[in-house]
Amino acid sequence: MRILAIDVGTGTQDIMIYDTEKELENSIKLVLPSPHLYISQQIREIENDIYFKGDIMGGGKIKKTIQEHMEKGYKVVMDPLCARTIRDDLNQVKAIGIEIADESKEYKNYTRITMGDINIAKLSEFLLGYDLEFDFDKIAIAVQDHGYNENMGDRDFRFEKIREKVCEPISPLEFGFEDDMPEYFTRMQAVRRQIKAEGIEDIPLVMDTKFASIAGMCYDEVAKKLKSYIVIDIGNGHTTAASIENGKIQGVFEHHTSSLTGESLERYIRRLASGEITHEEVHEDYGHGAHVLNPISKIEKVIVSGPKRELIEKTNLDWHHAAPGGDVMMTGTVGLIKTALGG
Repeated sequence: MRILAIDVGTGTQDIMIYDTEKELENSIKLVLPSPHLYISQQIREIENDIYFKGDIMGGGKIKKTIQEHMEKGYKVVMDPLCARTIRDDLNQVKAIGIEIADESKEYKNYTRITMGDINIAKLSEFLLGYDLEFDFDKIAIAVQDHGYNENMGDRDFRFEKIREKVCEPISPLEFGFEDDMPEYFTRMQAVRRQIKAEGIEDIPLVMDTKFASIAGMCYDEVAKKLKSYIVIDIGNGHTTAASIENGKIQGVFEHHTSSLTGESLERYIRRLASGEITHEEVHEDYGHGAHVLNPISKIEKVIVSGPKRELIEKTNLDWHHAAPGGDVMMTGTVGLIKTALGG
């Protein structure tokens, strides 16, 4: 079986092509700029009004770059769907000066940019250039999705859905969605639409980046020998940790990386392991929250991943940098592959 795994992060999009007939270490791997970075660069190079089409994607630097473009005196128009990249509430999008496209207008002289987290045509062209077949039995994609509820803020809604998922000890692999993905995960739904628009009829497996990483860390060679441990992804924006006992999540907390110090991170990890951490203490510290079902027997090791993982070095914890398949950059893609395979 050949699997294409794409993990779209804030800094990079990490891609792995895995063939079950080969060792994981022999997989084809790519680390490319995250889509929002090259779209932002496109905007900077254009000296004209811009019309955005396409779908919802990870916004990253796009909002700031669009605002800088409008400050130069240019107009920006967005189709209603891709405008939700900026804010789900289109009134808030219009409030910063972006025009929502009117179907009765043609916008003839505007430079057009297509938005989207996934560009299969571009990737296939690249692979074919190296005589690599673009033929897969399964496609698995990870993006970070806060979900959308008009009556609740993104931070609270995201963690509410995590808490609902971890209503009992579960394997991290259970965070993958195939046929049963909820409509409120708007970015994941957009990925599905983009794949279908590229002519691929098979439904891709879609997963949140944080839980793809958590799943991948559990397949690190060190982690596989442990019974009771912590996995933590320290990302550019968010830090997500889970306590693991016998292969199942017993608790989780999520915070903003910029708000953490070595001291506070260690405190949260120890309280997660002991089962003492509360949702209120993390939320009131401007994090997303915490949810614990059971304490774990001990912290045998902290398995850590993510671009800001050096923060763990400021703690007194016994830690190990995850490298499933021998690569610290492929934690999320390995999680996607293991999820697609069912373990």
